Amino acid sequence: MRGVSADTPRTTPAAGRLAVPAGVLAAVAGAFAYVGAVDPNEPGHYPVCPLLRLTGLYCPGCGGLRSAHAVVHGDLAAALQANAVAVAGYALFAVAWTVWVVRTARGRPLRLDLRSAHLWAVGALVLVFTVVRNLPFGGWLHP
Repeated sequence: MRGVSADTPRTTPAAGRLAVPAGVLAAVAGAFAYVGAVDPNEPGHYPVCPLLRLTGLYCPGCGGLRSAHAVVHGDLAAALQANAVAVAGYALFAVAWTVWVVRTARGRPLRLDLRSAHLWAVGALVLVFTVVRNLPFGGWLHP
């Protein structure tokens, strides 16, 4: 009986390869369906942001649930007003998930070539967003 070397490509059926991306999509779709059904604009459904409650400052995630609710209901303007960074994150996730599925279906691994400069840039963007939304002239970024 011959052994399989590390250089031999795996011949897993496409359905098996797509199980993990399908599971991730199911989890995200379930979360969005819940937020779409249970309105975060009505008090008492979700906990209040602890940073907002204690300091009165908006964190980068404040308005994220309202943003997701608006996206589910097709109101992109309200979603952007609630949390523009979250909407960008939803779009980025959709693109990354699609690339992941296409590469997985073709039997190729997903390679994320994120360097420290990319992570620093994302961190700086989120920091600037957070600071600006808490300044008087950044009121248009309040959720």
